[in-house]
Amino acid sequence: MAPFMDRTTESIPSDKPKPSGIHVLIVGAGFAGITAAIECVRHGHTAQILESYRSTNVQLGDIISFGSNSSRIFKRWPGIPEKLDPICHRSEKLEYRYWNGEHIYTQYWGTAEENFGKRYNGHRGEIHKIIYDYAIELGIDVKLGQKVSEYFETDTEVGVVSNGERILADVVLGADGVRSKARTLVLGYNDDPKPSGYAIYRAWMDSTELAKNDLTKDLVINGDSHTGWLGPDIHFLAASIKNGKEFSWVFTHKDERNVNEGWAEPGNHEDACKLLEGWAPEVHAIVRMTPPEKLVDWKLVYRDSLPTWVSPKGKIALIGDAAHPFLPTSIQGASQAMEDGSCIAVCLELAGKEHVGDALRAYEKIRYERVRLTQKTGETTRDAWHKADFTKLKENPDAIKLKREEWVLNHDAEAHAYKMYPEVVKELRR
Repeated sequence: MAPFMDRTTESIPSDKPKPSGIHVLIVGAGFAGITAAIECVRHGHTAQILESYRSTNVQLGDIISFGSNSSRIFKRWPGIPEKLDPICHRSEKLEYRYWNGEHIYTQYWGTAEENFGKRYNGHRGEIHKIIYDYAIELGIDVKLGQKVSEYFETDTEVGVVSNGERILADVVLGADGVRSKARTLVLGYNDDPKPSGYAIYRAWMDSTELAKNDLTKDLVINGDSHTGWLGPDIHFLAASIKNGKEFSWVFTHKDERNVNEGWAEPGNHEDACKLLEGWAPEVHAIVRMTPPEKLVDWKLVYRDSLPTWVSPKGKIALIGDAAHPFLPTSIQGASQAMEDGSCIAVCLELAGKEHVGDALRAYEKIRYERVRLTQKTGETTRDAWHKADFTKLKENPDAIKLKREEWVLNHDAEAHAYKMYPEVVKELRR
């Protein structure tokens, strides 16, 4: 059997779970934090979120992908799949081309989707708003404009200092990304980011002008499409969405410059096109037709795997990017963040208020190795596309096919946590 694959549906909570008395404080309202809050409420806990942004009206980001392993979580939230469907990408294939535009191979998704479940690919901000609004409907307290300056725990209490105020809880989850101050408390030291050696130009835009251009119109006028151009140390992915009305593109390339945590900045069309010298004219057309305000230059920083995600006294845990940032080529960063929230809610339910330390340590034990292996898929996919033997790809298209691993996509984080928790806690207490 593939590792970590489990579709058990035993012990799924009822619509009205028994209150646990556990109050969970979550720092960060991204997909990790929002999912953790929703799942905690589903499993009988109360949840409060502290978010640094002052408004929820800012539609941040561009394309984001959720695999079938996370779509199972969406499916358990009434009305969410129906709201996501109209705004998400709908294509049954990915067409691979050489950098000069010549067709290599077309990979179809039909069978994989039928076997593993629904996928959702769409605009990060639009999907996030749907999930955020659902959390508000559930009565989850979300406080905006919060600047968390400190995490703390003692033998008798745990909490954060936000906007100068001490806020206490039974459990604190750091879901505020790779710069989370919780990382320092958990690790006992500051861990600095490292250059990954790669950067990404990316954009999301209206496709009206693309539809008028002979070089690009076929990418948008026939509904949703998904195309990838591959070359040495570069891959360029483009997708039309909402029946071709909107368009997203990204391209990953080598970048040896040192970067700090301020990794995103406005992109420059000329710099982008210079990297694509000799590439297909349609690729250049896409870049040049991107409105300047839509082009982002995103430096990918790298962090070593953390030795632990749980604080010394077992009252604070890292989730999502704060625990395990992913490369975009894994196509699993958001899904694994959601799995964290699902797993931790189950562990807290089974542990009870007097044993939250057991719950957080069990969460780490259940999730750690699965996450580590999934993270590595980002490197293997990138290297398969960037370092391929381009002279033999038509003979061997399997070398570049996007892997649809059953152990990744056929996983049910909630059911797996129910199954594994008793065994894991028994082992931890030895």
